[in-house]
Amino acid sequence: MRDVLGDHRREVLDLVRRTYRLHETGETVNPDSYFLRFPEKPDARIIALPAFLGPEAGVAGIKWIASFPENTQSGTPRASAVLVLNDYATGYPVACLEAATISSARTAASAAVAATALRPEGHRGRTIAVVGAGVIARAICDYLHAADCVPDSWLVHDLHEPSGRALVEHLRATRQAPVSFTAHLTEALAADTVVFATTALKPYVTTPFAPGQLVLHVSLRDLAPEVVLGAQNILDDVDHCLKADTSPHLAEQVSGGRDFVTGTLAGVLDGAVTPDAGRPVIFSPFGLGVLDLALGAFVLEQARRAGTAVEIPDFFGETRRW
Repeated sequence: MRDVLGDHRREVLDLVRRTYRLHETGETVNPDSYFLRFPEKPDARIIALPAFLGPEAGVAGIKWIASFPENTQSGTPRASAVLVLNDYATGYPVACLEAATISSARTAASAAVAATALRPEGHRGRTIAVVGAGVIARAICDYLHAADCVPDSWLVHDLHEPSGRALVEHLRATRQAPVSFTAHLTEALAADTVVFATTALKPYVTTPFAPGQLVLHVSLRDLAPEVVLGAQNILDDVDHCLKADTSPHLAEQVSGGRDFVTGTLAGVLDGAVTPDAGRPVIFSPFGLGVLDLALGAFVLEQARRAGTAVEIPDFFGETRRW
């Protein structure tokens, strides 16, 4: 799984772009995500993301992903997941895939696609700061590199300094630009491009961003409503993002409307939305199940070609009605 996605990052970037555009046309089906929460573990959740890529692709399915932030205290990744792919003709499941890696790749690729679309002049001469230094942050950095988002320097901030320094070492080993760790959030927030990949449940950033700054708000709950309202806002899907107490959802509640939403990333990719260079831009992706399906179908195809897909004989109890 990791090798397939790691060896085909540019193809994944192209696939994410195409899927965003397909979703924008209304040809996909992407219902609301369903959250299973636990009264005694308020920060933990398991989320179901059903989706359908459309008749031409012929793939439906569901991602079942657990997010348990306390795992990180023992060095275990926060997220674990499976993805089930279903055949559109019969409805039968055709594959069950480990999906934390798929989810990480689609999240990172969407951030990288946004970084290129929202800063088309490139990132040379600039600094990219990463707030939060876990698995998703590492994947975002790798996909930014694959998308040719090459800054002059990197800055990493994490409340857990060992994690932050681990990401610093990863970047030093894989990038040519200088990389440094900062214990000061304000220093990271001043960077030209700021990536949020935290496990925050409530907003803690109250300082507005400056004109020209690009914010990749991947973790969705870091920014206070006034910060969101003071910027241009690009979402992956408006209806999906304005729920579950995300920062854009809080901004909607405070403002009483959606006028603060500039448009979708697909709109930017298609040229229908052009952000104002004189204001900060925030990209907030809720995460779409159709992206997981697209990447899962891609991984399955590659595994079949390589002969590494494992078939389970007689998985279904009955294959004939009579």
